[in-house]
Amino acid sequence: MRKLILGNVLITGGTGTFGNALCRHILDNDLARTIKVFSRDEDKQFYMKKKFPEIYFEIGDVKDEYALSRAMRRIDVIFHAAALKHVPIGEEFPEEVIETNINGIRNVLNIADTEAVSRIVNLSSDKAVQPVNAYGMTKALSEKVVAAHQGRGIGVSLRYGNVLGSRGSVVPLFLEQMKNDKEMTVTNKNMTRFLLPISKAIELAIFCAVEPVARGSVVVIKSPACDIETLIKAIGRHVYGKYMKYEDFRIKEIGIRPGEKIHETLLTKEEVARGYISGENEICVVHPSIKNNNVDFVEEKDFTSENTEQYSPEQVFSLLQTHGLFN
Repeated sequence: MRKLILGNVLITGGTGTFGNALCRHILDNDLARTIKVFSRDEDKQFYMKKKFPEIYFEIGDVKDEYALSRAMRRIDVIFHAAALKHVPIGEEFPEEVIETNINGIRNVLNIADTEAVSRIVNLSSDKAVQPVNAYGMTKALSEKVVAAHQGRGIGVSLRYGNVLGSRGSVVPLFLEQMKNDKEMTVTNKNMTRFLLPISKAIELAIFCAVEPVARGSVVVIKSPACDIETLIKAIGRHVYGKYMKYEDFRIKEIGIRPGEKIHETLLTKEEVARGYISGENEICVVHPSIKNNNVDFVEEKDFTSENTEQYSPEQVFSLLQTHGLFN
């Protein structure tokens, strides 16, 4: 495998699950000369600095152009992970979500031109597709901002579903509820979500940063998924040592929260017609300017968490165990 060199890297919002994993991957594989983390959470920066003493840290907000400009000096590649992501809170404060998620990427792109940044990877979400909540709507617009930007650097958006073990994941919540014999708060047992290991998310981010992907493209991997019932059975296997029926768990159905969907969509059928497969890993690259149907795709429907490959409880258990989510 060839060695990849990223140059000097900046990760906005880099104190979260993605940022920590990306820093570890870059350091372990010697992919960059320097890494800088830019975020407004000084507490997380304090503890992250202990784990990664070789990384530079700067306090600041992506809404602050001066702070961003300072952080982006002599940077070659930006991974833009800074965002307000909590769906129900976003429904209460949409103005704040707009300021961070849309104006934030606009600031990053504009300052990247001034600082001669070569590649900007904008982290997006499956919630950007046919969005029904403020978070998804702002992520959809962030993709459009990246696609329309005609700057010196190349902007690419990376769109994926739920990252296993990320902040706000239901896995640690269900684990805690089971271990303490509490009622499990389930929105809807038929709800499906894409499942993506953090290692795969990092692999995709590096792909976006180093491969010759066209300006403004959206990169997607066609992930498997599972429903809530399957996830609960898999976690129950860890806690109780056996697979149980869903009816045997203490369940309290609380209903779908504001801004949530039963199923998520990663690609619309219109996007499928403008996409192509790159490599052997089912990585789809959708380019806004492609007009002809591409022979790599034959689907005539949206690609959703309902019609993708569905994991069994055994497969989900293996996935969670392999990636250390039962620790």
